[in-house]
Amino acid sequence: MSFDPVMPPYNASDPTARFVSASCLDFLLIELVPMAYRLTNELEAAARAHESEATAAAAVGEGEGSEDGEGEKGVESGEGVVADGEGAKGAKGEGVIPSGSGSAVAAVGAGGTGAETETVMDEEDERGAVFWRLERIGYRVGQGLVERFSRDRPRFNDTLDVIKFLCKDLWTLVFRKQVDNLKTNHRGVYVLTDNAFRPFSRMGAEVSSQTIIRAQPFLWLPCGIVRGALAGLGITATVHAESTHMPNAIFQIKTVPAKS
Repeated sequence: MSFDPVMPPYNASDPTARFVSASCLDFLLIELVPMAYRLTNELEAAARAHESEATAAAAVGEGEGSEDGEGEKGVESGEGVVADGEGAKGAKGEGVIPSGSGSAVAAVGAGGTGAETETVMDEEDERGAVFWRLERIGYRVGQGLVERFSRDRPRFNDTLDVIKFLCKDLWTLVFRKQVDNLKTNHRGVYVLTDNAFRPFSRMGAEVSSQTIIRAQPFLWLPCGIVRGALAGLGITATVHAESTHMPNAIFQIKTVPAKS
């Protein structure tokens, strides 16, 4: 792989120039959501396993000082004091897991790969953590895109010009089509509607509450891209997205006035 500038006839500043397969981008967008869920649960499982080990180690220390030498004998023979009584495993460094802990925690704490990781968080916390992860990834992508593809453009006059650039040039670059509708109240709120949002194009068109719920996480990365792009152009904003029916997607942008 070379990091040298792309040579002619390719124009590296042309938003329509394609250097990556469109199908690869589609597959990446599809896989990012389950990957974020896996990472979130694996990291949470590892954190809980570490906390369990610290708790067990503290219990070992307290037991050694209060059982008239019995704790010292246990340490010399390699038998640590753990919650489930399997001290030999704890002494071998295989992870100290209290009885009754979830299978995901046990897999990671015992040196597993995490491939069998199950959900270890409640649904609300899990969705919040996954949203944060995907939105932050999208934020950096959005910043990088505008840094590259707006550098040769004249300076934008106002926020509406920036939003129009987002709806036309940036949307075409990422999703290969322009936004279908743009509305604003001229008070810092902008509503972008894409009636054929590309990440939804491979999903079912069935209209049901479960379909919408399952599709919602696929809007979090694009939310980050929009917010990052706006930040790269000097606009602080919050971005919220929803879908009322597949493959429709609606993005609401609320700009934050600059402090005087």
